[in-house]
Amino acid sequence: MSDLLYGVDGHVATITLNRPERLNAISVPMLDALSRALVAADEDRAVRVIVLTGAGKGFCSGLDLKDLAAGKSIGGDNDAMPVRFDLRNAPPIVLHQVDKPTLCALNGAAAGYGMDLALGCDIRIASDKAKFVPGFAKRGVLPESGGTWLLPRLVGWAKACEIAFSGRTLAAAECLELGLVNKIVPQDLFEKEVRALADEIASNAPLAVQAIKRMMRLGLEDSFESNVHQVYLQLLPLFRTRDFQEGVKAFLENRAPKFEGR
Repeated sequence: MSDLLYGVDGHVATITLNRPERLNAISVPMLDALSRALVAADEDRAVRVIVLTGAGKGFCSGLDLKDLAAGKSIGGDNDAMPVRFDLRNAPPIVLHQVDKPTLCALNGAAAGYGMDLALGCDIRIASDKAKFVPGFAKRGVLPESGGTWLLPRLVGWAKACEIAFSGRTLAAAECLELGLVNKIVPQDLFEKEVRALADEIASNAPLAVQAIKRMMRLGLEDSFESNVHQVYLQLLPLFRTRDFQEGVKAFLENRAPKFEGR
C-alpha cells in the first residue's frame, strides 16, 4: 500500500510510514501492513537489519485522530465491546518478537502511538529535529502499544512516571540525556549515519546477532540462572554454523569475515 513503503537494499530492509501530509498518522490499514512488513523482513534470509522510519518531516504523529473521531479506529465503536482481544498480529507485539535487529530512524516528531513504536525498536537514531510527544494523558488515554512496559525499563520508574503523567514534549537533547535515543545526528547527515550503523550491524554474523537479541529479550523476564542455561543451549548450534568457522578463520587470517547466515 502507498501509505507504507517496504524495500530491501543489500542486507537492510527499510519500512517507511508514508503519509507525510498527515505527519504519518497511523490508519487502520497501515497497522496490518506494518505487521506484515515486519514479518516479511524477519523471514527474509537476506535481511539482517530492519530500519523503521517516516516520510517527510515527522516520524509518526500517532493513531489517526480523524479515524478515531469517525469511529474507524481502535475503540471506535463505543457500543460494541469485544468479547476477547486478539493482539497477536498487532505491530507492537510483532515488533517485540522479531529476531532481526530493529533500528528506528527517528527523523522527526514521534507522538503517542508513534512514540511507543519508536521505543519498541532496539536502537533509536534521532535527527536533531526529532522529539517525543507522550501526550496520552492529555487525550484521556494511556500508552496502549507497549509504552507502559517499555518506558520504565528504559528510564526507570520515577522518570517514566514524570514523562507519562505530565505528557510534556521531550526534545532530542533531553531524549539523549534520558537514554531514550542512542545518538543525535544533524539532519543533513541523518540518512548517511543511519545507513552506516545498519551496515555495521549487518556485517556481523546474522545468526549470532539474532540469538543475542533473542536471549536479551527473554532475559528481561528470566532469572540469571535460567538465562545462562538458555544462552548455553543457543551457543551449541552456533558452534556448528559456517559463520562460526568463518569468524574463527577470519580472525586467524587477520581479515574481515564474510558471513553467509548459515
